[in-house]
Amino acid sequence: MRRIVWLLIAVPAGLLLVTLAVVNRHDVRLVLDPFNPEAPVISLMAPFYVYLFVTLVIGVVLGGIATWLSQARWRRSARSQGKAAARWQAEADRLTRERDAQAAAQSKQLALSR
Repeated sequence: MRRIVWLLIAVPAGLLLVTLAVVNRHDVRLVLDPFNPEAPVISLMAPFYVYLFVTLVIGVVLGGIATWLSQARWRRSARSQGKAAARWQAEADRLTRERDAQAAAQSKQLALSR
Protein backbone atom coordinates (compact mmCIF):
# COMPACT_ATOMS: atom_id res chain seq x y z
CA MET A 1 0.00 0.00 0.00
CA ARG A 2 2.81 2.38 0.90
CA ARG A 3 4.51 1.74 -2.42
CA ILE A 4 1.31 2.48 -4.35
CA VAL A 5 0.78 5.76 -2.50
CA TRP A 6 4.43 6.68 -3.05
CA LEU A 7 4.11 5.96 -6.77
CA LEU A 8 0.90 7.96 -7.03
CA ILE A 9 2.51 11.00 -5.39
CA ALA A 10 6.24 10.84 -6.14
CA VAL A 11 6.11 9.95 -9.83
CA PRO A 12 3.79 12.82 -10.86
CA ALA A 13 5.72 15.23 -8.61
CA GLY A 14 8.99 14.11 -10.19
CA LEU A 15 7.59 14.48 -13.69
CA LEU A 16 6.32 17.96 -12.81
CA LEU A 17 9.74 18.99 -11.48
CA VAL A 18 11.55 17.65 -14.53
CA THR A 19 9.09 19.46 -16.80
CA LEU A 20 9.59 22.71 -14.90
CA ALA A 21 13.35 22.27 -15.10
CA VAL A 22 13.27 21.77 -18.86
CA VAL A 23 10.87 24.66 -19.47
CA ASN A 24 12.55 27.14 -17.10
CA ARG A 25 16.17 27.00 -18.26
CA HIS A 26 16.61 30.75 -18.66
CA ASP A 27 18.67 32.68 -16.13
CA VAL A 28 16.88 34.62 -13.43
CA ARG A 29 18.45 37.16 -11.12
CA LEU A 30 17.69 36.72 -7.44
CA VAL A 31 18.12 40.09 -5.72
CA LEU A 32 19.11 39.85 -2.07
CA ASP A 33 19.27 43.63 -1.52
CA PRO A 34 15.75 44.89 -0.76
CA PHE A 35 16.84 48.53 -0.39
CA ASN A 36 18.31 48.96 -3.87
CA PRO A 37 16.72 46.44 -6.28
CA GLU A 38 17.79 48.31 -9.45
CA ALA A 39 21.52 48.09 -8.62
CA PRO A 40 21.78 45.39 -5.95
CA VAL A 41 24.91 44.79 -3.94
CA ILE A 42 24.02 41.13 -3.52
CA SER A 43 22.41 39.18 -6.32
CA LEU A 44 22.61 35.72 -7.82
CA MET A 45 22.11 34.63 -11.43
CA ALA A 46 20.99 31.03 -11.97
CA PRO A 47 18.47 29.10 -14.03
CA PHE A 48 15.00 29.22 -12.51
CA TYR A 49 14.87 25.46 -11.95
CA VAL A 50 17.86 25.74 -9.62
CA TYR A 51 15.78 27.97 -7.35
CA LEU A 52 12.92 25.45 -7.53
CA PHE A 53 15.15 22.52 -6.57
CA VAL A 54 16.91 24.47 -3.81
CA THR A 55 13.52 25.48 -2.41
CA LEU A 56 12.36 21.85 -2.56
CA VAL A 57 15.48 20.63 -0.75
CA ILE A 58 15.17 23.32 1.92
CA GLY A 59 11.51 22.37 2.43
CA VAL A 60 12.35 18.70 2.80
CA VAL A 61 15.15 19.44 5.27
CA LEU A 62 12.98 21.81 7.34
CA GLY A 63 10.12 19.32 7.31
CA GLY A 64 12.44 16.55 8.47
CA ILE A 65 13.80 18.73 11.27
CA ALA A 66 10.28 19.72 12.36
CA THR A 67 9.19 16.08 12.39
CA TRP A 68 12.28 15.01 14.31
CA LEU A 69 11.74 17.75 16.91
CA SER A 70 8.03 16.98 17.28
CA GLN A 71 8.81 13.32 17.97
CA ALA A 72 11.34 14.06 20.73
CA ARG A 73 8.95 13.10 23.53
CA TRP A 74 8.28 9.71 21.93
CA ARG A 75 11.99 9.01 21.56
CA ARG A 76 12.54 10.06 25.20
CA SER A 77 9.69 7.79 26.32
CA ALA A 78 11.05 4.86 24.29
CA ARG A 79 14.51 5.40 25.78
CA SER A 80 13.21 5.42 29.36
CA GLN A 81 10.96 2.39 28.72
CA GLY A 82 13.92 0.56 27.19
CA LYS A 83 16.02 1.27 30.28
CA ALA A 84 13.21 0.10 32.54
CA ALA A 85 12.80 -3.07 30.48
CA ALA A 86 16.53 -3.74 30.73
CA ARG A 87 16.39 -3.29 34.53
CA TRP A 88 13.44 -5.68 34.84
CA GLN A 89 15.13 -8.20 32.56
CA ALA A 90 18.28 -8.06 34.69
CA GLU A 91 16.17 -8.56 37.82
CA ALA A 92 14.38 -11.55 36.23
CA ASP A 93 17.72 -13.06 35.19
CA ARG A 94 19.11 -12.59 38.71
CA LEU A 95 16.05 -14.24 40.28
CA THR A 96 16.23 -17.12 37.79
CA ARG A 97 19.90 -17.69 38.66
CA GLU A 98 19.08 -17.63 42.38
CA ARG A 99 16.18 -20.07 41.90
CA ASP A 100 18.36 -22.42 39.85
CA ALA A 101 21.14 -22.22 42.43
CA GLN A 102 18.69 -23.03 45.25
CA ALA A 103 17.22 -25.92 43.27
CA ALA A 104 20.70 -27.27 42.59
CA ALA A 105 21.62 -26.95 46.28
CA GLN A 106 18.43 -28.74 47.34
CA SER A 107 18.94 -31.55 44.87
CA LYS A 108 22.55 -31.89 46.05
CA GLN A 109 21.38 -32.11 49.69
CA LEU A 110 18.79 -34.73 48.75
CA ALA A 111 21.43 -36.76 46.93
CA LEU A 112 23.80 -36.55 49.93
CA SER A 113 21.10 -37.47 52.43
CA ARG A 114 20.27 -40.71 50.62
